[in-house]
Amino acid sequence: MERVSDQAAAREAADADATGVVEAAGHFRIYLGAAAGVGKTYAMLNEGHRRLVRGTDVVVGFVECHGRQLTEELIGGLQVIPRKEVDYRGSRLEEMDLDAVLARRPKVALVDELAHTNVPGSGRNAKRWQDVLDILAAGIDVITTVNIQHLESIADEVEHMTGAKVRERVPDWVVRKADQIELVDSSPEQLRRRMLHGNIYPKERASRALANFFRTDNLIALRELALRFLADETDEELLEHLRRHESNVVWETCERIMVAVTTVPGTDGLLRRAARMASRLKGELDVVHVAASDATRPGDLRSVEKLQQLTADVGARWHEIQDDDPARAIASFARRNQITQIVIGSSQRSRWQQLTGGGSRVKRVIDEAGALSIDVHVIALRKTSPAGPPGPGSTERPGLVRVMTSEESESPPAATGP
Repeated sequence: MERVSDQAAAREAADADATGVVEAAGHFRIYLGAAAGVGKTYAMLNEGHRRLVRGTDVVVGFVECHGRQLTEELIGGLQVIPRKEVDYRGSRLEEMDLDAVLARRPKVALVDELAHTNVPGSGRNAKRWQDVLDILAAGIDVITTVNIQHLESIADEVEHMTGAKVRERVPDWVVRKADQIELVDSSPEQLRRRMLHGNIYPKERASRALANFFRTDNLIALRELALRFLADETDEELLEHLRRHESNVVWETCERIMVAVTTVPGTDGLLRRAARMASRLKGELDVVHVAASDATRPGDLRSVEKLQQLTADVGARWHEIQDDDPARAIASFARRNQITQIVIGSSQRSRWQQLTGGGSRVKRVIDEAGALSIDVHVIALRKTSPAGPPGPGSTERPGLVRVMTSEESESPPAATGP
């Protein structure tokens, strides 16, 4: 009996430890979908019921059923805040009663359709996302829903792809403010079947929707936009976690490319080469310029400005670092930002400069990156010749030396140059 008690006590202690490291449910949760009908509202209401069973005070601030029977059935058992009725242009319309939700002060409010535009005169805010921010500011948790096409940064592209006007939009920063973003996914084929059976819109609208917005190509594109947005959010979350815990290990969850640029002629070609590599690898590109504390020459400043403009043109991110030790700065940036591949130009220093200045900077970058298992690409810089392009026998043709810094190769091959 005593042994059983000891085991029970050990289990309780383990449970207590686990509770301490598992974060509580998000204060602001968003269910994100590629299009109407994927099941966002259904998932939100299910979560409301789960929390209600656990004893949480949950209310329905506003849920739009669109005539879907299963959704209507899920509302049963949850307290619903009565809607506010508003007369607008001869019609009687209903909106969420923000003041009533705030006065009720539940622990959790379920609020559907984050991008919705409120009827003029129905309350203090023009947009539902503004209502949600007011509810959050009052200390009330919010669970809400939104479709990917309503994000401000994506809406124009969706209009271009689908030909449908996206009138209701929500700022990206509001969505990114969420503690948790849950993707509710569905294949285009499944969505079209649900539409055909009248499970999304009434059957009289289904044919028109299937021939327009709910075309297979549109749904595939919207799904990819939703997946990419969530992948970007997850990547940022991972980077923040690893920075917080000062991880010295690179997690290759995706390719993260950086290119180290200088004011040496030919660096613009290096940047373009890195941009092409990042594009082929479907990875983002970070451009890092390490400036010494005494780098004030006008020519250098002009070169840096041109590189900054080129960085913007290729869709990369520019980073300026002040450090008298470029190799150390490059490796440090790579570690903090979980870079998986570094692109640098071949050494332009003479043998004498290397001997008197602490060795080849390229070799030092390779050594520093090797400790982190980061691949390094050393690219020969294209030298500008006033006499035109180099001839067939010229040694100035661009080349690439790829150095794999891994456990299989403890030292860089001689082909990397001095």
